[in-house]
Amino acid sequence: MARQTVRIGIVATARRPVSRWATRSFAPSAVLDAAPETPPGAVLAETAETTTVYAGPAEILLHSGETGHYRDNLSGRASVWVALKPGGAAPQIVAATVNPHEGEALAGDDGLLVEAVSMPPLLRQAVAAFFAAHHVEVAFEKRKRRRADPEALARRGPHGGEGGR
Repeated sequence: MARQTVRIGIVATARRPVSRWATRSFAPSAVLDAAPETPPGAVLAETAETTTVYAGPAEILLHSGETGHYRDNLSGRASVWVALKPGGAAPQIVAATVNPHEGEALAGDDGLLVEAVSMPPLLRQAVAAFFAAHHVEVAFEKRKRRRADPEALARRGPHGGEGGR
């Protein structure tokens, strides 16, 4: 099985809380084609309403067994699912994936904040090239059910043995 790792950068944005009881937490807002030398947590932009920071680097693992899922992702609005652990002064990256099924699975975790962020052009090209090099179409074959044998239960008897108790 072929594997390839692509290193990206994650940008996160925190909005001002709507009430005094709410906490400020970061949500993924952008993915960079490459991880810059900027230290994680560095403020990129700040206004009265929002703070945008570089969350840090992440690695996208491409696996040849998942190429069908990559095709599904690339056929629509190509996205990267980024999972952050909410809370804290700086965002903590838990995972990043281009597999839509894995992204949906991450979204089912109540302890994570998961967003589908637009895939940058160079990452899109890398995923498309990996797909072209490693995809093998698997034909779908519907299983045929075996007919039930109505005499099977009668032969076993009501208590599972020959002739009962």
